[in-house]
Amino acid sequence: MKNLPDFYTGAPLDPDDLAFRDEFVAELWDELRTQHVVLSAPRRTGKTSVMDHLAAYPKNDFVPISVFVQDIGHPADFILLMLDLFHEKHPKIFRDLFRSGGKFIGSVLGTIKEIDFSGIKVGLREKDPNWQNNWKSYGDEFFSEVRKSEHKILLLVDEFPDMIVNMNKHHPELVRPFLAWFRGHRLSPHPKKDSVRWLICGSVNLSSTLDVLGCLDEINDLHDIALPVLTNEQVKQFVENMLAGRGVEFSEKVPTRVAATLGRPVPLFLQMVTVNLHRSWKRDGQKLTVRDVDAAFDELIVSSGARDKLQHFYSRIEQYYQSPKKEAAYALLANLCLSPDGLTRDALLADFTRILHEHNHPSTSDVRKSLFNQLMRDLENDFYVAEIKANHFDFASGLIKQWWKKYYA
Repeated sequence: MKNLPDFYTGAPLDPDDLAFRDEFVAELWDELRTQHVVLSAPRRTGKTSVMDHLAAYPKNDFVPISVFVQDIGHPADFILLMLDLFHEKHPKIFRDLFRSGGKFIGSVLGTIKEIDFSGIKVGLREKDPNWQNNWKSYGDEFFSEVRKSEHKILLLVDEFPDMIVNMNKHHPELVRPFLAWFRGHRLSPHPKKDSVRWLICGSVNLSSTLDVLGCLDEINDLHDIALPVLTNEQVKQFVENMLAGRGVEFSEKVPTRVAATLGRPVPLFLQMVTVNLHRSWKRDGQKLTVRDVDAAFDELIVSSGARDKLQHFYSRIEQYYQSPKKEAAYALLANLCLSPDGLTRDALLADFTRILHEHNHPSTSDVRKSLFNQLMRDLENDFYVAEIKANHFDFASGLIKQWWKKYYA
């Protein structure tokens, strides 16, 4: 097989190796022609790989700028990072835009003869002692200068919800002003007439994050597009292509077994399981069977390579879920992983009510039901559970269910 993709068990895909996403990428480009977009996708499901592909192969005359903001906690850091990456990726365009004028970026840029390895943001900080308080001015100047030019700028912002969580932790007084300012620049001018376009995404559900902060109204202008889940047929095709292309002999039941055991597929875990199968074949030199698939999953659950990636699904609840939903989430998932076929919504609600009583949480029946509905929405949006049939739920990922049962039941 020519141009056989590499295995990826950590880093995002090389843009040329992105598979099964052509139709979705085309849909994104079509939506970005006229509006700003939120890309909804759980962690490790391939959102960053999609964004990298958009940046590597831009369309509609967009100049792409990718900004990873997971550790950002102040609006000024966000804006200066955006400017820094703009200069790094497109230095000529950046200097042409800002060199001739502007009270902040332009005037500071004119005093910097040469941008060294430390980047434009370091130079801006050194020249402006009040740079942190001037975040709105830097941002306003960015929008003003870009909109005067012939260039169309696409800003791809990854892990945006994490930035808002960090901002709320370190500078809570700035969260709503920043979101309101950001929303104002997305709405005026209208996206159809704007030369700046935003694609925002994150592995934590943005709506849930802002709902907790009382700021949900600040994103209702964004068009929400969910990254499609890989189908069983795509999972089987991936396994067949990756193994057959490397000369591996395997039973025709192997791809089907991988798809069934994986459950709702996380592409990273699909890659890791397929790597394990390839290693097993190289080690033993025998035709792979369904027993080898089961062994590959067992090996993955206890492997150091998967430990941190799987542990994230446990620890993120502590970080992003508020009490009493945090304690209830852990308890419901512990019960759910012990059930071979999942649990009904009524059974989960009964467990939820019991947990609130155990934690002495004062609430009426209506409040309990509202909290439960919010929790189930968050658990579904964050990839923990899925409705496998009417009012019946199970873990979305078979692999995560096995791991949860082993370590947290």
